[in-house]
Amino acid sequence: MKVIMINHPHQLSKKDFSPMVIALGFFDGVHKGHQTVISTARKIAIDNKWKSAVMTFDPHPSVVLGKERKTVQYITPLEDKIDLISTLGIDFLFVVRFTSAFSSLEPETFINEYLINLNAKHVVAGFDYTYGRFGKGTMETMPIHGKGNFDVTTVSKLEEHNEKVSSTKIRSLLHGGDMCGAQKLLGRFYITKGTIIHGEKRGRTIGFPTANIQLESDYLIPKTGVYAVRFFVAGKWYNGVCNIGYKPTFTAPGETRLSVEVHILDFDQSIYGEKVKVEWHIHIRDEKKFNGIEELKTQISKDVQTTIAYFDNMNN
Repeated sequence: MKVIMINHPHQLSKKDFSPMVIALGFFDGVHKGHQTVISTARKIAIDNKWKSAVMTFDPHPSVVLGKERKTVQYITPLEDKIDLISTLGIDFLFVVRFTSAFSSLEPETFINEYLINLNAKHVVAGFDYTYGRFGKGTMETMPIHGKGNFDVTTVSKLEEHNEKVSSTKIRSLLHGGDMCGAQKLLGRFYITKGTIIHGEKRGRTIGFPTANIQLESDYLIPKTGVYAVRFFVAGKWYNGVCNIGYKPTFTAPGETRLSVEVHILDFDQSIYGEKVKVEWHIHIRDEKKFNGIEELKTQISKDVQTTIAYFDNMNN
């Protein structure tokens, strides 16, 4: 898959590309609904012997269009989105830089410059896709603005248990700690990436050393608490217990530095500076303040046993 970054205004034209089918969307999460849109575009491309393409945008439009300074937490930051789309058999990925100037394009101008000028012969998007200034362009207006230059396929709503599969729903599940629910809509377990940094090294003094993770990018961080996770480091996957939170047993009231720490099972290596992945499986319990070290150690032992039982059951 060839990745092409586009800044507005661009200098690309029809002669730069073979005829292609373009799937449109922001695609945060590259969830089951997004996969349906992209696979539909790919099938049409194969059937017509055209190239297949996905067009996405970065950053999230709300960063540019909001009145206040805003940081968006992503299910899949751009690098992860690129990696996931690259597994779907697509020829081109266009990443359009979402700026004030780009957001001001009239719908018809967007169609001319970003679809017709890229030699689109067929365009695929979800039923709720909008484009152009104020989102005035819809899937109903797209054939009108296209003026016969390409055909349009609208992918209808994908539902699981009578609820639309959406990035908004997945965000809500992650914020609530429902990793299994998120996994069903994503079609995979939620993954975050980061780097191992030095922490307070308190875990090793109580018999449960932890890897302190500085997350990359603007990942959506799940609800605080304790989780059973899989942990990828130095080329291998391990099972682990992850704590997201503020360590109330040790920190003073009002301390607000969030930490993400993993106790890796059956592991004893120095891994500072390593790039790692955390694959989130189940929320075991909420974070709480314990009455001393012994009570904390007893609870962590229970969390470890819960994690071992979960993965044993998963593998049987």
